Amino acid sequence: MVGVSVRGISKSFGSASILNGISLDICDGEFLTLLGPSGCGKSTLLRIIAGLEQQDCGTIEVAGIKVDHLRPKLRDVAMVFQSYALYPHLTVSENMALPLRMRRLSAWQRLPVIGALLPNVRSVCTEIKTEVARTAKALGIDHLLSRKPSQLSGGQRQRVAVGRAMVRHPAVFLMDEPLSNLDAKLRVQMRGEIKELHRRLGVTFVYVTHDQTEAMTMSDRVAVMLDGQVAQVASPRQIYACPADRRVAELIGAPKINLLEAAPRGEGLLAIAGSTLAVDNVLDFGDSVTVGIRPESLQFADRAGLNTLTGRLRYVEHVGADLFAYVDVPGSREPLVARLPVELASRLQSDQTLHLRVRCEQALLFSADGRRLSEGDGQVTPLRSYAE
Repeated sequence: MVGVSVRGISKSFGSASILNGISLDICDGEFLTLLGPSGCGKSTLLRIIAGLEQQDCGTIEVAGIKVDHLRPKLRDVAMVFQSYALYPHLTVSENMALPLRMRRLSAWQRLPVIGALLPNVRSVCTEIKTEVARTAKALGIDHLLSRKPSQLSGGQRQRVAVGRAMVRHPAVFLMDEPLSNLDAKLRVQMRGEIKELHRRLGVTFVYVTHDQTEAMTMSDRVAVMLDGQVAQVASPRQIYACPADRRVAELIGAPKINLLEAAPRGEGLLAIAGSTLAVDNVLDFGDSVTVGIRPESLQFADRAGLNTLTGRLRYVEHVGADLFAYVDVPGSREPLVARLPVELASRLQSDQTLHLRVRCEQALLFSADGRRLSEGDGQVTPLRSYAE
């Protein structure tokens, strides 16, 4: 069953086109992340789903119901903003109770002093207080209910914002970069908590971020957005291993993928950076080719040979359990980045000649227009052994 259906959504602000005919189905109970660089339109799309922005054309459905004509509070969605949007003069309890008070009490019933004297108000307020307490306990913030936002840490404010959305029991949670204001350690902790929250609630989550680590670790599927369009929708593993095109490959991965221009030499060979790679010989050799090699797809080698790149070691980075070697190879403006075992650190010195064997089965080929060449029309394969 589809939780959210986006059909042909376009949006412009003046002469600037932000979204260009986006269509996307988000399954019921799925955690889907909209991932892309700043300005790609991901937050605009989220706001259109929430009803905070009106699209120029296209339709939005939530649980099979068209919601284009509905106000935000009637769409059965709850949004957690980047800034958390907590009212500074209200306590945690009052912030979390606010959406329930707005839904369950009339304007007269919400009036101070007079409202409390009207029928049923006391019983409704008791129900709201109970639900707020239950939600706060589930999030581990029940001891903070009497505090105001200024008395909370960043992580505590984030939990309050999530709790305010949870008490409504919405069909869809919309989250717009909710972790961007937290420090690195707290972001790691909150990623796990949000994922666990999704597992417990079992409802649809649509999450917006420009942080690929958040997208890859939390999501069931990732929708990569570039220039107002959805470039690819797939699982995190598929996005990384099988990018649809060169743009997606460059966006995903840290350090980013190495891209090297290659020239066909016939007989299933590619000339690349002064070396030779063996490729599937069904490749159309009339086309120019770019080879994409992830840092972990390069291995230290003792000597030059087929499927091996040779260059000058510029410098080495030690990052915990990882060691990244930056190597200048012929024909490339940027150094090649290789993830190597830390045990090799004592053998590496700046300006030395370094040989790196390519794990060809993991390399990717891209055509001149950026399209990835899939298996059967140019996938790199290890046709020849290193011993050759």
